Amino acid sequence: MKIRIVNRSKHSLPAHATTLAAGIDLRANIEEPLILKPLERALVPTGLYLQLPEGYEAQLRPRSGLALRHGITLLNTPGTIDADYRGEIGVILINLSGEPFTICDGERICQMVVAQHARVQWEPVESLDETLRGDGGFGHTGKQ
Repeated sequence: MKIRIVNRSKHSLPAHATTLAAGIDLRANIEEPLILKPLERALVPTGLYLQLPEGYEAQLRPRSGLALRHGITLLNTPGTIDADYRGEIGVILINLSGEPFTICDGERICQMVVAQHARVQWEPVESLDETLRGDGGFGHTGKQ
C-alpha cells in the first residue's frame, strides 16, 4: 500500500524493522532532550504528516521495550489518526515509572499500525439475538 507522507523531521522515513512486523516505529523530532518526570505527560512531535486512503486509519501504540524497562507508554492508546487529518503526528507519552525519563531527538517513541476500518450504519431494533454469553461483562468467565 502506498501512503503519501510529508517528512519535515530530521530523520529518515519510518520503516518496518522486519519483513513480518505490523508496526512502524516513529521517532521523536525535538530540538533538545525532553525530560518526563514521574506521572508527567507530553505531546512529542514527529515531523510527519500523512494522507491515508479512505477506509484506513493509523493507530499509535506503545513500544513494549519502553513500557517494560522505563514505564513509558501512550496516554490514549491506541491513538487514532483519521484519513482526513492533515496535521503533524504527535504522540502523547506518559511516564508511569517513579524515575524521570529523558527522550532524545530521534528516539523511537511509539509504533504505528495502519489498519482498514468499517463505516457503520445503525439499524435501530427493539431487541438483539440471544447468545450463550448474553450480557456477561467484565470477569464473567471467572479466573480460569
